[in-house]
Amino acid sequence: MTDPIMNDAVSANTSKITVTTDLGPRRWWALGAVSLAVLAVGLDGTILSVALPTLADTLHASESDLQWFSSAYFLVLAAAMLPAGLLGDRYGRKKLMLIALSLFAVGSIASAYSTSPTGFLAARVILGLAGAGVIVMAISALTVLFSKEERPKAVGVWAAANFVALPLGPILGGWLLSHYWWGWVFLLNVPVVLIGIVAVTALVPESRAAQRPGLDPIGMASSSTGLVAVTYGLIKAGQDGWTDIAALLSMAAGILVLVGFFQWERRLSRRPDGQPLLDLTLFQSASFMWGVILAAVAVLAMIGGLFTMPQYFQGVLGTDAMGSGIRLLPLIAGLVVGAVPADRLASRLGAKVTVALGFAFLAVGFAFGSFTSADSSGAFVAGWMALVGLGMGLAMSTSASAALTELSEERSGVGSAVLQAVNKVGGPFGTAILGAVLTSGYLSRIDVSALPPDAATMVRESVFGGVSVAERSGSASLLESVRTAFVHGMDTSLLAATGIAVVGFGLALLFLPQGNSHAESR
Repeated sequence: MTDPIMNDAVSANTSKITVTTDLGPRRWWALGAVSLAVLAVGLDGTILSVALPTLADTLHASESDLQWFSSAYFLVLAAAMLPAGLLGDRYGRKKLMLIALSLFAVGSIASAYSTSPTGFLAARVILGLAGAGVIVMAISALTVLFSKEERPKAVGVWAAANFVALPLGPILGGWLLSHYWWGWVFLLNVPVVLIGIVAVTALVPESRAAQRPGLDPIGMASSSTGLVAVTYGLIKAGQDGWTDIAALLSMAAGILVLVGFFQWERRLSRRPDGQPLLDLTLFQSASFMWGVILAAVAVLAMIGGLFTMPQYFQGVLGTDAMGSGIRLLPLIAGLVVGAVPADRLASRLGAKVTVALGFAFLAVGFAFGSFTSADSSGAFVAGWMALVGLGMGLAMSTSASAALTELSEERSGVGSAVLQAVNKVGGPFGTAILGAVLTSGYLSRIDVSALPPDAATMVRESVFGGVSVAERSGSASLLESVRTAFVHGMDTSLLAATGIAVVGFGLALLFLPQGNSHAESR
């Protein structure tokens, strides 16, 4: 029952907690508070996908800005997850969670009152940092509060909050955006976070590693820097073209920094007193390594639908934000239907076949989606989106289980954190790659030669800018051209997502062990 949001359940270094604190019935209230805090993080991510068109209009954000709003949050979340686990082990998990919750409230307020794309982007970075702390420390709190026998039930309750965020985010966000000031979709997090702070302070005991782990500042800095540089290059390539020198240099520099990061971690691992941020020996397990990779590939493909479809619904079909949220429900429903029975299917077919089957559904769904037009029926769009969700549920949950099954108890914390960090990278990379493909396809079909310079710039920036210019000028031909060009870019992006899913299908069959991941774990 794992997915890009639900997988946040797993934190770093939880295996070092060996003492369970019995708080009686109060521990279930604490679990409810922790779940609310995690729900706030999940809602923030799903609401953003529906809010993108509103932000484009309100903040005068370009297509590149919209990509960064999503990418920056998930990139920082991924980059901060391992350091958050390390800091929690070293300085105290309760302390870090309280700091993260407070910071999340600050980031939510800053998001609501942003007046420019730059200000909103800075707020998203704050939310990413805070979200990593909340996510990583949440399961640590469960480990302290509940015995081993009770933890499956506790984690099930906690995971339900993540499932709720999937359908609730688009619907609630769409309703708020349709009826109230757009800032309320972010201010909504504040009271939820405050409840979490009070409950965590009162009910969750402090815990830290018995032997403080050492810091790896070089590893933390190099991994974060490399990921940011690569993603920045991808987004810039989508905006200025793949021949842009600055984009290519940024991507090349990021790759070199990441290579240096892995070399440093390998060197640190060989030292008798070395304490690296990343335990590279984990990748000696084929099930772990390919489980982690395939989970990230699934997220990378899936993000194409989450990024493009709200823009299609509002920019091309002319629906409002709430209508966009409702139209995303088939995707969410398919994901739930795929994720819930994935463990039983894997117990019969094995992890290899189940993951491959999930990627096959993803590929077929996106392939159908690439034939979407401005005149496509709602049933057609809902059908292929549900198929995409079904494939995502199967591929994502089974890949994650295949990775986690191979971990020993003493390495379960850091191994899970690696899975989550790589998983979260799939989001920003998917947004950057597929968003760049969409932008390139859109620009290749739009003709602005007859427009004034300012109007031409608006049209080229995004579909919403193009629709705005067309409506103000009263040009039906320009409106049709903008919408047709966007649909072309969207279909090209979905075709690229099809290719990513096909790659995942092949990798699963070639490299993922056949072993029954769920059955073996039991």
